[in-house]
Formats: sequence, structure tokens, C-alpha cells
Amino acid sequence: MKQFALLIILLFGFTSGAQTSQFIIKGKIVDSKTKQALPYVTLLLSSVENKKEAVTDADGNYILKSNPGNYQLKAVYMSYKSFTVENIQLNKDIVMKDILLEESINQLNEVNVIAEKSAVEMKIDKKVFNVGKDILSSGGSANDILNNVPSVNVDIAGVVSLRGNSSVTVLINGKPSMLTANNGLSQISAANIEKVEVITNPSSAYEAQGGAGIINIIMKKNTMKGFNGSLQAGIGNPARHNLNANVSYKTEKVNLFGNLGCRYLDIYGYNKQFQTNTDNGTTTILNQYDDMKRSIGIYNMYVGGDYYINSKNTLTGSYYRSKNNNNNKMHYNYNYADANNVTDSIISRSEKYKEPQIYNALELNYVKTFDRKDKKWTTSLQYDFWNDDENQYITQQKTYPFNASVSNLYSRDIESSNDIFIKSDFVDPISENSKIEMGIRSDLRALRSDYHTILDNVLQEQFTNKLKYDENLYSAYFQFSSKYKKFNYQLGLRSELSDIKIADTKNTFNNSKNYINLFPTLHFVYNLTEKTDLQLSYSKRINRPRFWQLNPFSGVSDLRNLTVGNPDLNPMFTNSFELTLLAKPGKLSINPSLYYQHTTNYFEYIVKRTDENYFVSTPVNLDTEDRYGAEVSTTYNPTKWLRLALDFNYYKFKQQGTFENVNYSAEDQTWLSNFRSVVKFPKIISGEFSFRYRGKNQGVQSLTEAQYSANLGLSRDFLQDKMSVTLNVNNLFNSQITTEKITTQYYYLVSEARSQGRYINLNVIYRFNRSKNEADRLPDGM
Repeated sequence: MKQFALLIILLFGFTSGAQTSQFIIKGKIVDSKTKQALPYVTLLLSSVENKKEAVTDADGNYILKSNPGNYQLKAVYMSYKSFTVENIQLNKDIVMKDILLEESINQLNEVNVIAEKSAVEMKIDKKVFNVGKDILSSGGSANDILNNVPSVNVDIAGVVSLRGNSSVTVLINGKPSMLTANNGLSQISAANIEKVEVITNPSSAYEAQGGAGIINIIMKKNTMKGFNGSLQAGIGNPARHNLNANVSYKTEKVNLFGNLGCRYLDIYGYNKQFQTNTDNGTTTILNQYDDMKRSIGIYNMYVGGDYYINSKNTLTGSYYRSKNNNNNKMHYNYNYADANNVTDSIISRSEKYKEPQIYNALELNYVKTFDRKDKKWTTSLQYDFWNDDENQYITQQKTYPFNASVSNLYSRDIESSNDIFIKSDFVDPISENSKIEMGIRSDLRALRSDYHTILDNVLQEQFTNKLKYDENLYSAYFQFSSKYKKFNYQLGLRSELSDIKIADTKNTFNNSKNYINLFPTLHFVYNLTEKTDLQLSYSKRINRPRFWQLNPFSGVSDLRNLTVGNPDLNPMFTNSFELTLLAKPGKLSINPSLYYQHTTNYFEYIVKRTDENYFVSTPVNLDTEDRYGAEVSTTYNPTKWLRLALDFNYYKFKQQGTFENVNYSAEDQTWLSNFRSVVKFPKIISGEFSFRYRGKNQGVQSLTEAQYSANLGLSRDFLQDKMSVTLNVNNLFNSQITTEKITTQYYYLVSEARSQGRYINLNVIYRFNRSKNEADRLPDGM
């Protein structure tokens, strides 16, 4: 704790400073017709002696501070007419009336100045990572984007973690989506993502799911009037090709939009495993090598429109469809040896895997605004229906000593789901400094799985069954926020009712779990100086098991290393505390945090050895996990052409619990770090480099070795910024390899896995009737 105390002194010590006689001018920028807030509008406050500049936040609010005098205030925004307020006498703090910006009719002939958003924005309740111009992720997927976001990591299996904790909820535009499960994020093109919000301690307005917090992926939206669009194409080595077309047409009453896209990827990987087994004094050795090639074809379509009923009512309808064809080839080689590592036998196993997936989403949104500023009511209805058909064709043969007989195994799993999501939120500013928020939502999900396995024309009963999984969640929340001088606070309470059932046709299990829980949230913010805020926050979170963690059917690719679900797994609960400083001294932005999380009913994967010396991994409930750490995120802009960013996260954890009379406890510490640099020379070239490091850590059973990776990208604009060409190299040192070790009295197991090697991408994007700073319109809920 001495180190933490010293860290607080060092980080918070520079915040004190002398008071000045300056005054504040603040207000809000909105669209003159829709009355919707306009984010990232440039504000120029100028006089004969002074000039100040600011950019509106995500809610359209701005604040400037300057010496007394006579000023001119100018608002500038791409595709909108500039607006100027003359003769402002700044001799006291001023709250301006809302500035109404009108869209420019001759938008193509105008040249407006717009401030470029910083790569990372530090906000009171979240960090916002803007990826609209991200070079390194061009041509990639949402997984590539997330791996460039501070505090976030996506491992080789597609599992997302936040601050090293995988108990995180991933949303798309604030809503749940099936594309955030089962590595579905790889289906989302990086070109369609505008920004990522990292929310480590969410308020009650967010769902309580996710003990580590929430990652919210914000898709791009178009606001330009008239007909406009963009066309993007890219190639890669290994194959990483993409083609995307986006168009929109906007008038005063309607905004029609559409997007067509396709991607094709070839992914090469491998897995090495070495194990020793000791039984009754006899030791055997297995050397295993798996070679893998995945070929993925993804096709997306999105169409919809906004209807502006009047200045206060907007209705939006949309349809999204995604088809994903997976064709994988795997080869497994098992070399068995005696204690002296002399080969005893070799088994060869080959698999062809085909999985077509079809995902559909229908959405209807309604937004109503009122005469009172910031008062708003939003309601959305979303219906998702999807299915996939997993087919495995496996052959196995003993090649040493040679045996001519070949075993044939066929497995098929047909999954489908119907999901309904309903949400309604109401925001009412009851006074100038206070507001209330309330809302209700329902998440209704019905998932079905029908699988069977046939070995040499004989049905395998142990791998044949039908599953029914129903998850119905009902929630409501209320929160109150207010401001008194330099002190801001927000108090919230959320209630969630969970009704979950999982059963199979063989009646081997029939579990029903019903529980209602309250989730309080507290946020306190104190404004130390004009550019320095101190925040203390608390939230209670829940982490419900996912379907794949409950499903006891695991697939039969590698029977010697199975991962199976546990239908009796219970949810875990987390109490999260965080102390954060947000400061922007000059060209430096620094965001240090101290955090602590206490989790009960913690679940973890346990590896068990079978009588055949096979290994089975399954999630079980343990007792508690305590996790505490320190994190610092910094950005530094020494010049207009250079931006540097460094993120560092150190944490300790202690896990305790027993399962089947075996004690599983672990205590360790580790750290994560990410460095990024961006160099921009207008009209010449832009470059970006990132380096990520993850320290090793010891879990309840396995030791995970350290890992590092680096990416490099270059970009150039042509034809007056209508065309952009980007070249990037990901996994520059071919170092994204995960190594794990398990050591017990009876066996030793070490594995090395790589799911993606180094790859190179070349992408070209061309825009018509659209500026470089304007975005595509893409689905809200995907």
C-alpha cells in the first residue's frame, strides 16, 4: 500500500495552482431542424488580444475560459454553415443560448475548418477511442480495433478482456448483439467502426452484466445532406480481401442509407503440445502438433431510413443481414513415446469443417425531444434471428506402426436463436444543474441446439442430444445527477430479474435459475482546476454464464483436449471501486486510476485428466477473487504532426476456492502496456506504430507466459482527399503466440498456440460527394 500512497502523491500533486480572474463562457450546439446535439463542433473565441479554441463533447456542450474583454464567438462544423456571435462582453460567467447550425446547401463548394478528434478522449465516466482514421486497423475487423484500444485485449480465441479480466460485456451502439458472442466480432469490418467506449464502472443506465465493465462499439453514421457515399477495396497477404460500398440520400424529411460489403480471409495457425503422464510409476510422453487453415467468407447487407416526422419526432427502421461461410482444414499429429522419449506410436487425424451462418436483425427506433433543453425520450425494438450449421468430417489412422484401417467420424450441430430486445429511456433535466434518468428494458432469448455424432456408421450417444436454452431478463433503473459549484454527483439504482432455463431431451439435466438483484451505482466528481477532475465511483455488477459455458457438448475435433460447459454454473457478483484523475496540463493528457474489485461465486476453468490420459476443461464456481491495481493512460502532442500515447496497467489478484475436495487457489501479479505513436505530414504521408506487452501470470492451474506484438501502418491521401491509400503490417514480429503450462504431481502439460501470423494489408477508399471527415451510416444494433 506504500506504493499506492506514493503513486497518489506523485499523480495528484501537480494539480494545485493559483486562481485567475478569468471568466467562463459555455453553451450547446444543435442542429437547427432536428434539434439534435452536434458533437465535435469547433468553437473559436477571439478578441484583439486573446484567442481560445474548443470542441463540443459528445452531447454538443462546450466551455471556454478567458480574460475579461470584448469577444467574437464562431462555430464551425463540416457541411454546416458557420455561425458567429459578435460583441460578447466577458465580464462574468456566461451561459449562452443554444446555437442552431444550419446545413449548408453548397456543401461541396465550401471549405470549413474542423478540429480533428484526438485518438483517445478521457471523459468523466469512460474513455473514448476514436478509430475513424486509424491506420493500423484499416482492412481488419473489430478484433483488430479492440487490440489497439487501451486496457483491452483480444486473445487468439477471440475472447475479449478488460484490464486482464474476461468478465466484460461487449455492446454495439449500447445494445446487445449475437455478433459480440462466439468470436462474432471478427465479422465486423474495422471500416464500419467510428469509436470504442471503455466503461470500467458503468452507471445504472447500463445493463449490470459484465463484472469487469462494458466495451461499447459505436458504428458510423452519416449526417450529410443529398446523395453521397464511399467505396473501399483492399487486398492482403495472406488473403485478407475486402470490398465495401456505402451510400446515403438525405432530405429535410427522410434519410435513406444502405451498405453492401464482403470480406474473404485465409488464416494460418498451429498448436504445439507436450505432456507427460505418470501412473503407478510408469511415465508416458505425448508430443502433439496441430496445423490449421481457416477460410472465411463474410457478406453483409444493411438498408434503412430515418423519417423526420417533425422537429421533435424521428422514426428509424432498418434491416441487417450477414452471411458467414467458414471452411476450415485441420491436421492433428499425435506422437506417443516412453519415458526415454522413444516413439511408441503415431496417430494422424484430419478434419474438414464447414459452418454456414446467417444472421438477421430488424430494428425500429423512435426519438422524441421536447421544448425543454436536453429532455428526451427514446424507445427501440430489435428482433434478431439467426442459425448456423456446424459440420465436422474427421478421419483418423495409426501411421506408426502402420495400420491400414481408417476411422471416420461425422459430427453436426444445428443452432438457431430468436432474440427480442426492447428498451425505453427518458431523460428530464429538472433544473439547470440537475436531471433524472429512468428506463426499462427486456432481453428475451430462445436458443436451440441439435447435435449428433456418428463414428464408423454408429451413432455415438454420448455426443448426441438436443438442448433448449431460454434466457429472459427484465430490468428497470432510476438515477439522479446534480452539480453544486465544483462538485458533481450521480446516484443510481438498477433492478434486474433473471429467468434462465437449460434442458436437454435426454433429461440428463433440467436446470432453472430465477433471481432478482439490485445494482446500486455511485459517481462523485470534484473539479480541482479548469482542466483537472477527480472521480470516485462504485458499482455492483453481475456476470451470468454464457451459453457456451453451460453447453456440455464441446465438439469432437480433438478428443484428447476437450472443453465442455457446465449446465449447473451459477452467476458471479462483483463490487467495483475506482478512484480516477482526469487532467490535461498543456499538451499532455493523463488519466491515472486506482481500482479494486471483489468477486463472489467466481468461476474459472478447471482441467481434469481422464482415465485415458485425455484432458477435459470445464468452468466451475469457486469462492472469491480479489483484484486491485493501478492504471495510467497518457497522450502527448508535442507538435501538430506528432502524437504519443502510453498506457500501463498493473494489478494483483487472489483467487480462492475448492472443487471436488481439491483446493484451487492462486495469488499473483502482472502488468499490461501499450505504446502508440502517430506521425502526420499533410499532403505527404501519415504513419502509425504500436507496441503491446502482456506480462506472464499464474492462475489457479496454468501459468501463461508473457506476450508482445507490434503493428506498423502508412497512409496517403490523393485527389484532394477524395481517395486514401493505406498499407499496414500487423503482428510485425510474428510474435502473437500464447504459451501455457500446467504442472501437477501426476502430469505436466505445456502448449504453444498461434492463430494468426504476420499479415499485410493494402486498402483504397474513394469518396463521392463526401468529405474525408464524414462517416458511413451503419446499423445501430448490428
